[in-house]
Amino acid sequence: MELRFKLNGEAVEADVEADTFLVDLIRLRGLTGTKEGCGVGVCGACTVVVDELPVSSCCYLALMADGAEVWTVEGLTRRDPALVDAFVEHEGMQCGICTPGQVVSAYTLAREHPGASEEEIRTYMSGNLCRCTGYVSITEAVQAYVSRG
Repeated sequence: MELRFKLNGEAVEADVEADTFLVDLIRLRGLTGTKEGCGVGVCGACTVVVDELPVSSCCYLALMADGAEVWTVEGLTRRDPALVDAFVEHEGMQCGICTPGQVVSAYTLAREHPGASEEEIRTYMSGNLCRCTGYVSITEAVQAYVSRG
């Protein structure tokens, strides 16, 4: 099936099977920042932005992106380098598996709730699981990013 959408600002045409998930299509295009962690949409590692909303790309059929604008961690960090700067400055990553999803969620949080409180950040980011940290450094990184004005 033919699919047309924008990926990180560039027009994309792809021929996909009906059961292809967006995470697989993105990774096949060489954008490997988006990770598949759990495969059932609960860990947040595969989070991407589709038409300004965060989605779990491991459960999102590629065909659902037809006509949409999709942003991955690679595109968002080029679009807004302050995302990476906040995570680096506050050491908001360790092994890196969850980091792309954390970064993408921080981006959407900043657009939906600029200047969010620590409690709002923790609630919003709760869909992004991390097995390495106690979330303190991630929360600090996100707080620095959303409060940058």
